[in-house]
Amino acid sequence: MKKFFLSIALVLFMFRTYADEGMWIPLLLGEQVYKDMVKKGLKLKPEQLYSINQSSIKDAIIIFGGGCTGEIVSDKGLIFTNHHCGYDAIANASTVEHNYLRDGFFAADMSKEIQSKISVRFLNRIEDVTDRVMKELGNTNGMERAQKLIAAQSSIVKEVVGGDEFKAAVVVSLFKGNQYFLYVYDVFKDVRLVGNPPESIGKFGGDTDNWEWPRHTGDFSVFRVYMSKDGKPANYSADNVPLKPKHFLPVSIKGFKDGDYSMIFGYPGSTNRYETSYGVKLSTDINNPVLVKLRDMRLKYMFSEMMKDPAIKLQLASSYASIANYWKFYDGETKQLLKYDIFGQKQNTETNFVAWAKGKAEYENIFSDYQKNYEAWRPYATQAVYMREGIMGSPLLAYAASWSGLEQVLSKKDASKEDIAKAINNAKVARENFLKDENKKSDQNILASVLMMYNTDIPKEQQPAGFYEDLFKRFNSIDESPYKRYAADVFENTMAFDGNKWNDFIANPTTAALQADAAYKTSMAFVKNWNVNYISKNQAFVNKNNDLGREYMKGLFEKEPAKMKGTYPDANFTMRVSYGNVKSYQPKDAVKYDFVCTLSGVAAKYVPGDYEFDLPAKFLDLYKAKDFGEYADAKYKDIIVTFITTNDITGGNSGSPVLNANGELIGLAFDGNYEALSHKLAFDKDLNRTICVDVRYVLWCIDKLGGAKHIVDELKLVK
Repeated sequence: MKKFFLSIALVLFMFRTYADEGMWIPLLLGEQVYKDMVKKGLKLKPEQLYSINQSSIKDAIIIFGGGCTGEIVSDKGLIFTNHHCGYDAIANASTVEHNYLRDGFFAADMSKEIQSKISVRFLNRIEDVTDRVMKELGNTNGMERAQKLIAAQSSIVKEVVGGDEFKAAVVVSLFKGNQYFLYVYDVFKDVRLVGNPPESIGKFGGDTDNWEWPRHTGDFSVFRVYMSKDGKPANYSADNVPLKPKHFLPVSIKGFKDGDYSMIFGYPGSTNRYETSYGVKLSTDINNPVLVKLRDMRLKYMFSEMMKDPAIKLQLASSYASIANYWKFYDGETKQLLKYDIFGQKQNTETNFVAWAKGKAEYENIFSDYQKNYEAWRPYATQAVYMREGIMGSPLLAYAASWSGLEQVLSKKDASKEDIAKAINNAKVARENFLKDENKKSDQNILASVLMMYNTDIPKEQQPAGFYEDLFKRFNSIDESPYKRYAADVFENTMAFDGNKWNDFIANPTTAALQADAAYKTSMAFVKNWNVNYISKNQAFVNKNNDLGREYMKGLFEKEPAKMKGTYPDANFTMRVSYGNVKSYQPKDAVKYDFVCTLSGVAAKYVPGDYEFDLPAKFLDLYKAKDFGEYADAKYKDIIVTFITTNDITGGNSGSPVLNANGELIGLAFDGNYEALSHKLAFDKDLNRTICVDVRYVLWCIDKLGGAKHIVDELKLVK
């Protein structure tokens, strides 16, 4: 136990000590960790990993959609990513009659591939722009610095992208504002669904198994990116042709053993491993528990309606999955942070820093200032979570809030007819999209519950003036909940659902009519209360934290200057590389988890008709016949479904390729394990595991279960 806490303390000292920890910038691999990667087993040269002058692995890695990773696996632009990353596109392509989400889908040929709204980005290059940004920022702090940073980032991006819709760029902060990198991307907007397993495979285990090991989920989907006939990025066109990629990943079906080298390229979303003890305590005391409580309520009402009707299940599937995923994550994160006393470990590191900083004017007051900043914000932290996860957790209130832009246009005395017409048209389009996804019954229950919970949990002096007094005055029956009656009244009287009222408003749009709408009036009561009284407090808190964090990181590097070169920055949804090993682990006394799960384990969990553990009849027939094809593992005489590695990943890495020492694809990363859900704030060298779907299971599902051998034939298999 003492050894364990020592390792955590070293991690929290903010400098990397173990090869498995770290999300490394590919541009800097050669000067930071390449030698260590080779010692661990890597067989490739640095330029095979990242190069701007020749084809390299980085050219096969894509940002998939808005928050996932994908990889190119054929010379015809074929993409592998996670099922949950393609979930929304699969749901949108589905109907009750052709339910690809439920039944699965594999295109018989390219002409049957289905258009999606997804776009993908290929990394073109990375540049260090620290000097330029720092010159623009000068010695500013707070809001002034934040505004100058936005201006500097925008200026650089505009220079790079211009008006080209097929280019994108971002300037990101590293080490809390001590360094800035420019990332430039090529954008492809014609991406089509090629195939996906049935949801009973792609989400096998559901919420019960989410973030857990052992895990038996076939979390994959297949897409293809297209280009114009002249080889350029293009919007969707029937004349487009499959992408000819700079690089694609060969696919290994040779298998692996416990201890083998593993490497992951991808786009980890966010970590905050240089967070302070104050931030950890705010998370465990307020932010996480309130979020979990509100999401638990929303999920309960959504699930209840989804179980009543297949059409509703399809309608809410994507939203439910998204909400549920991080509901469980933040519940687990809180438990792990408390279990391993991450707060106490952070405090030890900070005490050490304060002792070093004594007498150094630039650093000696950092932690007393941190304390003041958190004390000033803490009374309003619950309000902030309630606005994001509660009030805006009602789809109706979130949609109604979007009318504020229309109100601003209508309020302008000099607004032109063109401006008003544009605002009205935007509102019409937004309403169409809202109604398509809206389930009134669950949303009405969510609204009633969140109004009750807000009134209970938020201090009276922070509530919208007069809102609850008016609610109880209008609905004061002792026979029915006033919150339920209020919510019913909002849903019955808003023009959001009433076509006649909406058309009357569109014909004669006025601010008075908008402000009188039941949904808009409710939404704005909370939004305006937040905007007038609390958003400035939140901005001041964030800006001060940014200033203190920048100085703290600077001080840490000054304290240990030799270690900066071997330190990785927090994840920020830019391309990173992590490396480690396929590896079993022992989560607690007398329990050891193997490094793989098999098809036999899937069959053993099968529960006929169950929402989370049902299986297709064809799956069971193939399993009983032991029809494994060339995809069975030689040692286990079974299909390996999933495996675990020690790689360091986080959200955004979903769909990332898991590569062997030769850069060949062996799996797709899709989850972390429950015992290490503190990984956003503190990496655990002993318990951290990345859960991956084995590419051999992916191919078995495509070939044997899906009957799409032609897709497998497109790949470069390494046997």
